[in-house]
Amino acid sequence: MPDPALTGARLADLAATGAASRWVPAGDVTLHVLDYGGSRPPCVVVPGITTPAIGWDFVARELLDLVRPIVLDVRGRGLSARAASYRTSGYAADVEALWPALGLPGAFLLGHSMGARIAAAVAARGTVALFGSVLVDPPLSGPGRGPYPTPLASFQQQLAAARAGTTAAEVAALYPRWPAAELELRARWLATCDDDAVEETHAAFEREDFFGTWPAVPAPATLVFGADSPVVTAAGAAEAAETNPEATLVAVQAAGHMVPWDNPAGFLDVVRPRLTTT
Repeated sequence: MPDPALTGARLADLAATGAASRWVPAGDVTLHVLDYGGSRPPCVVVPGITTPAIGWDFVARELLDLVRPIVLDVRGRGLSARAASYRTSGYAADVEALWPALGLPGAFLLGHSMGARIAAAVAARGTVALFGSVLVDPPLSGPGRGPYPTPLASFQQQLAAARAGTTAAEVAALYPRWPAAELELRARWLATCDDDAVEETHAAFEREDFFGTWPAVPAPATLVFGADSPVVTAAGAAEAAETNPEATLVAVQAAGHMVPWDNPAGFLDVVRPRLTTT
């Protein structure tokens, strides 16, 4: 039976990336990745809570001279399978499964928001070979630290609107800084995100403490955050610098939590120097 996520418009989006779709078995799920190929060092990209892999195409294209981007559809998003559980440990195991499945001798790891938490878990576990990790605006919420700034109801409303046929103009009301092409992609692809995946992950933002993992993330590690982000506040950034002094922290100006979309050029200026093995 054809995958219901593969509408004509979405197939066209995938074809336009020039990347190869690959499917990877990971325990009880089958994962989809966009593999941009080439002979440069691999860079595994782990998106956020409601961002399918296609949403990172505009970034991946700007990194092809440095790395081989491999962008994951996290379980429950995009073309990856739904699952019975959406825990950080399971997400981390999914990412780790890419190394043997794709024959990766090593890789950079780049994660945003939820993906940054997952990347931190992978790096701290030390079970795969890494050239370095870049964590972009990870949720610093957790027990005793206050709620995640975006309530679950907001995500649920966005998902419902997407399934009803949202438009780029409607998406722009929530993300006014985004380029038009990225607004259109989100309007087409947001409905591929599973409600249970979003709900369980959102709960983990407040149930699990990022600072329980962050001090164990080895160098070279960079924590990138939006200067206007409500997710990584000034106090949170200070705590991150104190608890992992070997890591580098860099603020991207004119950006909130959605750093690569809010200020693509500023984001790339910060990230590109971190994706080199020389």
